Amino acid sequence: MGIIAWILIGLFAGIIAKMLMPGKDPGGIIITILIGIAGGLLGGWLGKVIFGVDSIDGFFEISTWVAAIVGSLILLCVYRLFRSARH
Repeated sequence: MGIIAWILIGLFAGIIAKMLMPGKDPGGIIITILIGIAGGLLGGWLGKVIFGVDSIDGFFEISTWVAAIVGSLILLCVYRLFRSARH
């Protein structure tokens, strides 16, 4: 997949992750996109390592979206833990 596809998946996965884990987060749409893109990569990697599947198949594959959303949720949780520890 191309970089534009990753940015789109990251945008939507980050937004969905924030909807699933509501709360006050510092940062705006840029942080959401970055968490989503990194979450998609993390989710794909975890799917390959833990389950032995290639979860990043294509833009319209459900496994790609599930991996991106799960990875985004993980990173959003870690982000909140680090932000709360600083304050």
